[in-house]
Amino acid sequence: MIQPALFLDRDGVINVDYAYVHKQEDFDYIDGIFELCRKAKQLGFLIFVITNQAGVGRGYYTEADFLNLTDWMCDVFRNNGVIIDQVYFCPFHPQKGIGEYKKDSPDRKPRPGMILSAAKKYNVDLARSVLVGNKESDIQAGIAAGVECNLLYRDQVGELSSRTKSTAVIDQLSQAEPFLESQIDRTVGSEIQN
Repeated sequence: MIQPALFLDRDGVINVDYAYVHKQEDFDYIDGIFELCRKAKQLGFLIFVITNQAGVGRGYYTEADFLNLTDWMCDVFRNNGVIIDQVYFCPFHPQKGIGEYKKDSPDRKPRPGMILSAAKKYNVDLARSVLVGNKESDIQAGIAAGVECNLLYRDQVGELSSRTKSTAVIDQLSQAEPFLESQIDRTVGSEIQN
C-alpha cells in the first residue's frame, strides 16, 4: 500500500540544534514535536528522520554514539505514543570528512538520497508527503525528491521567508498540522473524482 510520509530533519526540528548534539543530556526536544508526530500517525503518515551527521565524519563523535542516541530518541518517541518508522543519516562530508568519511555522498542534503531510499523501501507517495526542515538544504532535498509540501521551521520567522523555496515558513511545529491534513484532503478529493 502506498502511503504519505512525514520527513523530519533532526537537529533544529526534533531537538534544539546546539551543534553536533550526540549526548542525551544535550538533547532538548522542541515544543510540539510529539504532538505533530501523533497527528501524522493518526492521519496515516509514515515518519522518517533524515539527518546529515557530519559530526561523525569530522571525528567529533562515532557512528556508535549516534546510533545509541538514536535508539534512546526512538524510545522517547515510543513512550510518547509515536513510532518512528526509520532514521536515515549521512555521516559524510565532501571537504571536512576524515578518512572514509571524506566523500561527496548522494545522501547528504541538499541531495535527496535519504528521502528516495525511504520512498523506495516503504512505497512512499512523495506527492502526498510533507517535509519539515530548519535549513534551506532540507527544503532543496525535499523538492529534488518530489516531496509536495516542504515546510521551513524557524524559531523566529525573518527575512529568509521571502527567499526560501519552501511551501511555507512556520515558527511553531503545530503550524505544520494543517498541511498534513490538506495532503490527506487532496487524496480524498481525488479518490471521489475517480
